Amino acid sequence: MEPDGPHAPDDPTVTDPEHYRVVLENDRVRVLEYRDVPGARTHPHRHPDSVMVTATGFRRRITSGERAVEVELEPGQVRWLAGQEHVGENVGTSPTHAFFVELKEPHPGGADGGPGGAAGLADGPPAPLGPA
Repeated sequence: MEPDGPHAPDDPTVTDPEHYRVVLENDRVRVLEYRDVPGARTHPHRHPDSVMVTATGFRRRITSGERAVEVELEPGQVRWLAGQEHVGENVGTSPTHAFFVELKEPHPGGADGGPGGAAGLADGPPAPLGPA
């Protein structure tokens, strides 16, 4: 078992198998489907650099360490998420449904990051936390 691989203890399919499922995986990417209901909360988990596609609109609180932010996203949004560890909580009134395309290749600089800076959003202001 790889410590940073898809079966690591902080992998979302291990920490929250009731919310995350693998829908496609090959040597370059892994695609996760995420679903929850209002009030649901994940355990601490880690995502590598990823692209998130929202299937529904939702409102979530994302907590990483001592910092928490609330995000509200519309259906059909596509966002870059730099690698990060966090806990997510559905604080809205509707279920969450999203897909994550996780990159398996490391960032060229050797660290998590990408457009928008460390843990930023490519098409919006830099943000230290992602929406899931």
